[in-house]
Amino acid sequence: MTENEISYAVRGAISKVYRKLGPGLLESVYESALYHELTKVNLKVQRQVEISVPYDDIILDVAFRIDLLVEDKVIIELKSVEDLAPIHFKQLTTYLKLTDKKLGLLVNFNSADIFSGIRRIANQL
Repeated sequence: MTENEISYAVRGAISKVYRKLGPGLLESVYESALYHELTKVNLKVQRQVEISVPYDDIILDVAFRIDLLVEDKVIIELKSVEDLAPIHFKQLTTYLKLTDKKLGLLVNFNSADIFSGIRRIANQL
């Protein structure tokens, strides 16, 4: 599957989760539900993927965790906040660069309309 095909499937799963649960819950609840929905459609999904980062001549152990990694290609960063802040976009951009992934989805489940809460971020490799 391409990143765009994965993104399309993920957006459908996000919509299902949002319709069933609504806004205002903890990110961990949405992570569990989205993981469940994505595995139901036979996508390979990993949760809380620990990423080490090379720095100078050392490796920084568990520098960050990816909320969800789909098909080893698309990073999903989940939020449940009033408004997405510029730092949220920069965070996902950094994750993409450090992992050499092309596409990430920043998802804010605390939105009146879930589709306005989904932002695609592409890594300029």
